Amino acid sequence: MPRYFFHVYCDGVEPSLDAEGIELADEAAAWDEAISTCGQMIHDIDGALRAGTVWRMEVTDAAGNSVFRLFFRAESGAAARREPH
Repeated sequence: MPRYFFHVYCDGVEPSLDAEGIELADEAAAWDEAISTCGQMIHDIDGALRAGTVWRMEVTDAAGNSVFRLFFRAESGAAARREPH
Protein backbone atom coordinates (compact mmCIF):
# COMPACT_ATOMS: atom_id res chain seq x y z
CA MET A 1 0.00 0.00 0.00
CA PRO A 2 1.19 3.54 -0.67
CA ARG A 3 2.34 5.75 2.19
CA TYR A 4 1.01 9.30 2.58
CA PHE A 5 2.42 12.11 4.70
CA PHE A 6 0.30 14.83 6.32
CA HIS A 7 2.19 18.11 6.83
CA VAL A 8 0.67 21.14 8.59
CA TYR A 9 1.75 24.74 7.96
CA CYS A 10 0.48 27.74 9.95
CA ASP A 11 1.45 31.40 9.72
CA GLY A 12 4.17 32.25 12.21
CA VAL A 13 4.55 28.71 13.53
CA GLU A 14 7.16 26.07 12.78
CA PRO A 15 5.70 23.55 10.29
CA SER A 16 4.59 20.19 11.61
CA LEU A 17 6.16 17.77 9.14
CA ASP A 18 4.97 14.17 9.20
CA ALA A 19 8.08 11.98 9.12
CA GLU A 20 6.25 8.66 9.52
CA GLY A 21 3.24 8.86 7.24
CA ILE A 22 0.40 6.39 7.05
CA GLU A 23 -0.10 3.48 4.67
CA LEU A 24 -3.47 3.86 2.98
CA ALA A 25 -5.17 2.07 0.10
CA ASP A 26 -5.23 5.02 -2.32
CA GLU A 27 -5.63 8.79 -2.75
CA ALA A 28 -9.32 8.60 -1.85
CA ALA A 29 -8.41 7.06 1.51
CA ALA A 30 -5.72 9.74 1.99
CA TRP A 31 -8.35 12.43 1.27
CA ASP A 32 -10.69 10.92 3.87
CA GLU A 33 -7.86 10.81 6.42
CA ALA A 34 -6.90 14.44 5.71
CA ILE A 35 -10.49 15.67 6.09
CA SER A 36 -10.95 13.72 9.32
CA THR A 37 -7.62 14.94 10.75
CA CYS A 38 -8.33 18.57 9.84
CA GLY A 39 -11.75 18.34 11.43
CA GLN A 40 -10.21 16.98 14.62
CA MET A 41 -7.58 19.73 14.60
CA ILE A 42 -10.25 22.43 14.31
CA HIS A 43 -12.19 20.77 17.12
CA ASP A 44 -9.07 20.63 19.31
CA ILE A 45 -8.38 24.37 18.82
CA ASP A 46 -11.33 24.84 21.19
CA GLY A 47 -11.92 28.55 20.62
CA ALA A 48 -8.24 29.53 20.29
CA LEU A 49 -8.36 30.21 16.53
CA ARG A 50 -7.91 33.94 15.89
CA ALA A 51 -9.00 36.06 12.95
CA GLY A 52 -6.23 36.39 10.39
CA THR A 53 -4.93 32.88 10.97
CA VAL A 54 -4.14 30.87 7.86
CA TRP A 55 -3.08 27.25 7.91
CA ARG A 56 -2.97 24.38 5.51
CA MET A 57 -2.47 20.66 5.37
CA GLU A 58 -0.45 19.29 2.50
CA VAL A 59 -0.59 15.59 1.76
CA THR A 60 2.39 14.15 -0.06
CA ASP A 61 3.27 10.72 -1.38
CA ALA A 62 6.40 8.75 -0.48
CA ALA A 63 8.37 10.56 -3.20
CA GLY A 64 7.47 13.94 -1.69
CA ASN A 65 5.04 14.88 -4.46
CA SER A 66 2.05 16.93 -3.37
CA VAL A 67 -1.15 14.91 -3.69
CA PHE A 68 -3.46 17.68 -2.46
CA ARG A 69 -3.71 20.66 -0.09
CA LEU A 70 -6.44 21.83 2.26
CA PHE A 71 -6.46 25.53 3.21
CA PHE A 72 -8.12 27.11 6.25
CA ARG A 73 -8.43 30.85 6.85
CA ALA A 74 -10.13 32.58 9.78
CA GLU A 75 -11.55 36.01 8.91
CA SER A 76 -13.69 38.56 10.68
CA GLY A 77 -14.94 42.08 10.05
CA ALA A 78 -14.39 43.54 6.58
CA ALA A 79 -12.24 40.60 5.50
CA ALA A 80 -15.13 38.21 6.13
CA ARG A 81 -17.50 40.32 4.04
CA ARG A 82 -15.29 40.31 0.92
CA GLU A 83 -15.95 37.83 -1.83
CA PRO A 84 -13.55 34.87 -1.63
CA HIS A 85 -10.88 34.56 -4.32
